Amino acid sequence: MRSAHCIPFAVLAFAVACSDTATGPATLTPVGVPLSALDAGNFGNVTTLNAAGTPSGGHIQTGGPVFCTVSVTLVVTCAGGGAYEIAGIGNSNASATLSGTYEATVDCTNNGGKLVPVKSQATGAIASTGNLSPENGRLEVPQISSSTPTAAQFFAAATCPNGNWTKSLAPGAPTLVSFTYTLTFVGFTTPAISIFAS
Repeated sequence: MRSAHCIPFAVLAFAVACSDTATGPATLTPVGVPLSALDAGNFGNVTTLNAAGTPSGGHIQTGGPVFCTVSVTLVVTCAGGGAYEIAGIGNSNASATLSGTYEATVDCTNNGGKLVPVKSQATGAIASTGNLSPENGRLEVPQISSSTPTAAQFFAAATCPNGNWTKSLAPGAPTLVSFTYTLTFVGFTTPAISIFAS
């Protein structure tokens, strides 16, 4: 049987747990990065539709489970690895939408060089499939992706002490705070699929 040994890495106010499967020290969040920021990865794992938002008999036929992926560049892409298909819905149309909220620090600088950092939140352009029509009771839902807001959008959402200050984005990319993906059938107020992360 293998024994586990713990070696202290620093004698400060934190400790690191050791285990047989540990491969290195814990990853720490960089200073200035909000704890609410979403990291790259997959979110959601939808295998069944919400019955309250789906025509009777509707189900994910192919391409499931439905999930969203956040890339290292903070682009959100929803619909898993490609398009997915919903069957058993008759002639019900639907649409899918995706929106993401991003945060950045805008540096406000006056003529004397004084700098004031201001937090700014902006929503990227909302992506949509538009109206999707089924064929033979089957609806194909394509992938959609978000876009990161422009510097101008962050500037517009940031308020400097007065209009004479110059705005610039602080070093470091914007962070993704949250996103919402929904697929909604016409005539229903509740989405058949809803993936939210924050």
